[in-house]
Amino acid sequence: MTKFSDLNLNPKVLKAVEEAGYETPTPIQAGAIPPALEGRDVLGIAQTGTGKTAGFTLPMLSLLARGRARARMPRSLVLCPTRELAAQVAENFDTYSKYLKLTKALLIGGVSFKEQEQIIDKGVDVLIATPGRLLDHFERGKLILSDVKVMVVDEADRMLDMGFIPDIERIFGLTPFTRQTLFFSATMAPEIERITNTFLSSPERIEVARQATASETIEQGVAMFKPSRRDRADSEKRKLLRALIDAEGEKLTNAIIFCNRKTDVDIVAKSLKKYGYDAAPIHGDLDQSQRTRTLDGFRAGSLRILVASDVAARGLDVPSVSHVFNYDVPGHPEDYVHRIGRTGRAGRAGKAITLCNPRDEKALAAVENLIQKEIPKLDAPAGYDAPQAASDDTPSEDAPKKPRRSRSRRKSDDTPEAQDTAPQKADDTGTEPQNEAQSDAKSDAKSEDKPQDEGRKSSRGRGGSGKKQGDDKSKTVGMGDHLPSFIAKSFDERMVS
Repeated sequence: MTKFSDLNLNPKVLKAVEEAGYETPTPIQAGAIPPALEGRDVLGIAQTGTGKTAGFTLPMLSLLARGRARARMPRSLVLCPTRELAAQVAENFDTYSKYLKLTKALLIGGVSFKEQEQIIDKGVDVLIATPGRLLDHFERGKLILSDVKVMVVDEADRMLDMGFIPDIERIFGLTPFTRQTLFFSATMAPEIERITNTFLSSPERIEVARQATASETIEQGVAMFKPSRRDRADSEKRKLLRALIDAEGEKLTNAIIFCNRKTDVDIVAKSLKKYGYDAAPIHGDLDQSQRTRTLDGFRAGSLRILVASDVAARGLDVPSVSHVFNYDVPGHPEDYVHRIGRTGRAGRAGKAITLCNPRDEKALAAVENLIQKEIPKLDAPAGYDAPQAASDDTPSEDAPKKPRRSRSRRKSDDTPEAQDTAPQKADDTGTEPQNEAQSDAKSDAKSEDKPQDEGRKSSRGRGGSGKKQGDDKSKTVGMGDHLPSFIAKSFDERMVS
């Protein structure tokens, strides 16, 4: 079995490695370090958590052990996609260069330009930077890249996802073509393959595991989730997340919860804190000082749950993460590999649980196709009541209640239903309204008092002439009984004559 002492590392670097407690290199380290020490270009492909950072840090330090940097002209350059990964690489250099008189500078956003310029002006051997901040310093005239001897691109596929490929190509053009180039990534997209063919010269390709595979020490599972209603989906999903966390019990020492959107990161973290969980958010919109404090607390164990966007999915080395939760199925299948790679590192056991609703099933199928493995479906946690599907007519608890409409059209008075429901009014005398039986009896009594001859009707109209209808002389023919008496009288006189 190969040991670090067999890799021809600088004795001072080897001493620092032994003090850090490492004796045996990982496969990617054993494959990448020898050709890197020979000055050859290296293309390293390995799943996350296999020690790629030390795979380029150790040979770089050994190559830079001799020589001295000049002002504004770094001797080596390491490009990282995120601030957190760049800071982590800087920590690795501090650990392994403790016995070497080498200087380094960290160029990331959220830090004062003036402080960074002061360090660069003194001359640095190792420059660790994100592409955007590096180009900012170059355009200000504060940085010269013509003396770079070793250039490293870490997490190259993440650079592609974040849109850094044009910046990477520009930075390559600013460095001398005689440089040594080291490319490391967990996946290798066609665009990355094109860049390696353009800027790497006959690279040594080290592929220690099939691309986009997860560690076998990670137990994977997916919790299928179907909300009762669309407007309840978010709250019911957070309820399921809390039930899954509770179901793990003491086995969950700490966890990272990944969300696709920054807004969801804040909402989920706030919800967990509301229910008594020790959680904090981290994403790209937060201040760098706050992001650093949150990560330091998570590494130190004072923070139990870290709710993160994919900014924390790449390269963060927290060795003892017990669980990873995918609150959302990632839009890019490769991100799933990087997310769950935060647990089960360095041979440790880990568990990754993904929450999937019906609209994410296509994304889940893409993940399973990439890793060439079906993710087992999990049963509902004990004590968790799955939401029951409700019809679209069922109002949501959170939705405002609609006022009941009043009837605009009254039913006919002849129907029994109208008699039952129509409100009864007191008459002008103030007497109580009568019920239906009393009304019928009263109307029957009135009908008995009336004459039986239906043809006898009152001849009195609105003006009322006072004459009886039986008198043929006073009968108005064809004009009706609603005319005034004086008009009817004139007609009567003509008819008599």
